[in-house]
Amino acid sequence: MGYDVTRFQGDVDEDLLCPICSGVLEEPVQAPHCEHAFCNACITNSGSRSSRSAQVDHLPGCKAVLRLDQLPSHLKDCEHNPKRPVMCEEGCGLEMPKDEVANHNCIKHLRTVVQQQQTKIGELEKTAAEHKHQLAEQKRDIQLLKAYMRAIRSANPNLQNLEETIEYNEILEWVNSLQPARVTRWGGMISTPDAVLQAVIKRSLIDSGCPLSIVNDLIENAHERNWPQGLATLETRQMNRRYYENYVAKRIPGKQAVVVMACENQHMGEDMILEPGLVMIFAHGVEEIL
Repeated sequence: MGYDVTRFQGDVDEDLLCPICSGVLEEPVQAPHCEHAFCNACITNSGSRSSRSAQVDHLPGCKAVLRLDQLPSHLKDCEHNPKRPVMCEEGCGLEMPKDEVANHNCIKHLRTVVQQQQTKIGELEKTAAEHKHQLAEQKRDIQLLKAYMRAIRSANPNLQNLEETIEYNEILEWVNSLQPARVTRWGGMISTPDAVLQAVIKRSLIDSGCPLSIVNDLIENAHERNWPQGLATLETRQMNRRYYENYVAKRIPGKQAVVVMACENQHMGEDMILEPGLVMIFAHGVEEIL
């Protein structure tokens, strides 16, 4: 026995019953001439039994009695509803209406899923190939542009000078944005930083706004193998340590490291500085000068 709302007619005011389906009005609408009220679904279905009543009566075996506004929620979860969503328990995990379980085939479903995935992979591979082709074209255009700029610079030396001036100003602007630093323990200098430590310092330089044109040079100059003669060996560093206080050093934000730029250290000897600058990393002893 399903939900037969007509069996509640004796308990409901007649003005609240639909003349077509004899059930309690649902989404009532009123006829303009006779002013009779009907279920919206009943009027839409041209006088036939409402879709609501049909829905109510299609659950044989359910004895639940509930308010009309609770009916949609109950239909979704009622075990007697043949359209209630259930999960396949044979392994594929597909969710389907209960009345379709008997005809469900896991292998067929999984084969369909595989085919869909293969189609998607094919589409992604096609897109990747298109992007690769576009990237190759862009690289070619960049190479042509570089060659064009080289030709222009060769024909106009003033342009080369202008570019160098712009780059120099960018470096100065970045250096001036850094906090002055003082090293209190020069003995804590790490003269042979490993690749991981260099990568960390490089990221800090980039985040601080360091011009990309000099980042790699600065990182290369963080290792003693690239240091000038006055810093090249432990012996020379010990001998020249009294000169270190003359460096104009800037703190690399958040790190126990400083950058000593050539543009700020022209007063130091050529054996104590490199272009565009040096990065010195310490285990401890770096303080900002406030």
